[in-house]
Amino acid sequence: MSVSFRILPSRGLVYVRYEGHVELASSFTAFGEYMHHPDFRPGQKQLVDLSRVTGFERDYTKLFSLQALKAEAFVTGAGQTLVVYYAPSEAAQRMCQLVTRSWADLPSVIALVQQEEAEVLALLGQRESSIAELLEVAA
Repeated sequence: MSVSFRILPSRGLVYVRYEGHVELASSFTAFGEYMHHPDFRPGQKQLVDLSRVTGFERDYTKLFSLQALKAEAFVTGAGQTLVVYYAPSEAAQRMCQLVTRSWADLPSVIALVQQEEAEVLALLGQRESSIAELLEVAA
């Protein structure tokens, strides 16, 4: 599967990692698993790691269906959901251009894109300077 997630309950944070060529079917599966996970909470901050993305499926109808499903889950809670994308490569940046466009009209979702790990973590209020360190400390 090209996507996996890990909930860090003590941080109120979800780490999502995409790898290789991103297939939307695996994104639907992973998001469904996340929504049914016992540690799922509306409003959890999302750290989306796209550092290992080499390409992505360009089925815009499926993509916007997935984003609609996510929006439904994210807006059910009070307040806003912060989604920060770590996109250091050109492929990741292209993917972010499409995905963040779908959040533009939703004030309940704040989507930010960064190319540096430390910046991603700082925006999410984390004290670590790398994702590896965050995952190790929060284990």
